[in-house]
Amino acid sequence: MRTTVRLDDGLLREAKAHAAATERSLTQLIEDALRETLARRAAATDRPRIELPVFRGSALQPGVNLDSNAALLDLMEGTE
Repeated sequence: MRTTVRLDDGLLREAKAHAAATERSLTQLIEDALRETLARRAAATDRPRIELPVFRGSALQPGVNLDSNAALLDLMEGTE
């Protein structure tokens, strides 16, 4: 099937050079790139969803300073 694709001039030059360097036609290069992109997308949607636990609370607890990792770690470890 024939179709028209508009590409940036620089991208087209780079694609043609890469196609030539890998001994493929521009059409083959574009087809391979599309197949790879679509396969990656399909693989990403085939992954099982990961369920993360959700903890609910009323609000930020007094004394919690989210700007300080060290203070937060001390609070979590009960060393404060």
